[in-house]
Amino acid sequence: MAKKRPQTKAGKAGQAQVTSGEIPVVGAREPCPCGSGRRYKACHGRTAAHAVTELVQRPFEGLPGECDWVALRELVPAATVPLTLKGGLPEGVPSVTLATVLPMAWPALRRDDGSVLLALQNDSSSGDLARDLADTLQRALETEPGTPVPPRRVPAEGPRLQELLDADAPFAPEVHTGFEFWVPASADGADPEVAASLERANAAAIPTVKLTGVDSAYWCETPDKNHLRWVMPHPEEKLLDALARLQAGEGTSLGENTRLVGSFRAHGLMVPVWDLPTSMTAEECEKPAAEFAKRLAGALASDAPLTAEERRARGGLTNRQVTLS
Repeated sequence: MAKKRPQTKAGKAGQAQVTSGEIPVVGAREPCPCGSGRRYKACHGRTAAHAVTELVQRPFEGLPGECDWVALRELVPAATVPLTLKGGLPEGVPSVTLATVLPMAWPALRRDDGSVLLALQNDSSSGDLARDLADTLQRALETEPGTPVPPRRVPAEGPRLQELLDADAPFAPEVHTGFEFWVPASADGADPEVAASLERANAAAIPTVKLTGVDSAYWCETPDKNHLRWVMPHPEEKLLDALARLQAGEGTSLGENTRLVGSFRAHGLMVPVWDLPTSMTAEECEKPAAEFAKRLAGALASDAPLTAEERRARGGLTNRQVTLS
């Protein structure tokens, strides 16, 4: 059997001292930078591993437009939103823009003019999307212009988006028909890889429109039928009760041949989904959606026990729930 390697005690002469707040992330099998002599995974890496895997159920809670953050993360193919940082923009950064996705799945891009694009739909390296995105944003602000920001394992200690963004600034998504926003209007021509990625993304994008009369509702067109997907901020149990009250009385309809078919659960919020006829446009959804919002407000205000019919409706809605994240 191999002999155990003697461990070096922290604080040995000639060895640099590192405080807990300064411990960098290293490979799991490498010596821990704190100087304990143990491998990182058996020392400070334990805390880091727990912190990056613990799931945050509502990562966008506390941000303006939480429902739209969820929609852009899970439902909307192509959209952008200007972001406002606390304390203003750093020198040399004219703007920061959230984008649903970027070419080649870049987490972020610092453009030639210094502006930053931050992608929302990339994979998360931890259980906290807000921390992952904040880490990417900070790196994007400091990287050289004209450079994409690569993915990395996010350190356990670090700010979240809620600490970097101005909570009083509006969150106003602009939904696009394609991904041409990847290429600045002033650019002479796109990189061949970017151009190919743009062509593939445009071909796969589902036409989507944000309704203007209600919050966080998105109409989309598919070959067989259209849909309305509406991210709602209400507590799940309360919202299910309200939808059941309306469903039992046929109050969930948005018009002829429309039907509430179920819901998604995404990032701690519920997303009811309606099937719509292919002939029903986004504009034609506006009035019935606004009328439904009024009926829903009334149902949410009720504390009466559910009737037998309403309980059956609730069971049907629960059985048709799909968890996205």
